[in-house]
Amino acid sequence: MASTLDLTLLYLFAAVIGVVLCRLMKLPPMLGYLAVGVVIGPNALALAKDSAGVQYLAEFGVVFLMFVIGLEFNLPKLKSMRSLVFGLGLSQVGLTIVATLCGHLALSSFLSYLGHHGGLLGWGINWQSAVALGGALAMSSTAIVVKMMADRLELESEHGRRVIGILLFQDLAVVPLLVLIPALGDSASEMTRTLGLAALKAGALLTVLLAGGQKVMH
Repeated sequence: MASTLDLTLLYLFAAVIGVVLCRLMKLPPMLGYLAVGVVIGPNALALAKDSAGVQYLAEFGVVFLMFVIGLEFNLPKLKSMRSLVFGLGLSQVGLTIVATLCGHLALSSFLSYLGHHGGLLGWGINWQSAVALGGALAMSSTAIVVKMMADRLELESEHGRRVIGILLFQDLAVVPLLVLIPALGDSASEMTRTLGLAALKAGALLTVLLAGGQKVMH
C-alpha cells in the first residue's frame, strides 16, 4: 500500500498535468482534477487504490477548499445577501421539490390511467420518496461551483451573487432535509414532534453562532 506521502506527490503531479492540459484546451481546471481522478483511480489505471489514505487526503482537500472559499466572505456581506439567500435560494429549493412531487403525482396518475394499479407504488416509490428525490435534485456542490466562479472572477458579479445566494441556502437546507426525510415515515404527531424539536435546536444554535460570532469577529 502506498504511503500518504507517495499518494500526495502522485496527486500533485497528476493534478498539475491535468490543469495544464485543461488550460491549453481552454477548459475549467476543475474538469482537469475530475479527469485525473478518473484516470489514476481504481477503475482505470489503478495508480491510486481505494484506500483509507485516499479518503484521508480527500477530507483534507475539502476542508482546505472550503477554508479558501470562506476567506471570500464576511458577515456584513452575508447580511447584505439575505434577500438572495432566503428569496431566490428558498424559491429554487422549494420549486425543485414541488416540481419533483408534482411530476411523481402526474406520472402515478398516468400509469394508473393506463391500467397499472397503484401507479409508481409498484416501483417502490411513494410521495415521501419523491420529496427526498426533490431535495437531492435541489442540491449543488458549493465547493465546485464557487471555485469555478472564483477562477473566472465572477464572484462579485450580479449573476455571481445570485448563484452564491442559492448555494448558501442549499447548504442551510441540508440539515432540515436530513431531519425531514427520516421523519416522513413517522406518524403525523411523531413527525410534528421531531420537526419541532429540530427547529428549536437549530434556532438556539443559530442564535449562539450569530451572537458569539459577532463578538469573536470584533
